[in-house]
Amino acid sequence: MVRIRLRRTGAKKQASYRIVVADSRAPRDGKFIEVLGWYNPRTDPPTFEINKERAEYWLSRGAQPSDAVARLLKKMEAVQPESPEAA
Repeated sequence: MVRIRLRRTGAKKQASYRIVVADSRAPRDGKFIEVLGWYNPRTDPPTFEINKERAEYWLSRGAQPSDAVARLLKKMEAVQPESPEAA
């Protein structure tokens, strides 16, 4: 299964994240398919950027967003991921 999830980057105690498409069996910071954007929780307010077209493409192909990425997509209001309960 393909997931859209966060990949940790940045120095110790200064985390920032890349939003990536990866196989669900791959480790958190391991192999990934594509980078869709970034997320920085250390700013006030937290900032992020997601490539809308590519996110929609992967969601249409059946990729499941993690809980954190689903919240970011909802904040973006452009992409509405389908929840498994609604299907």
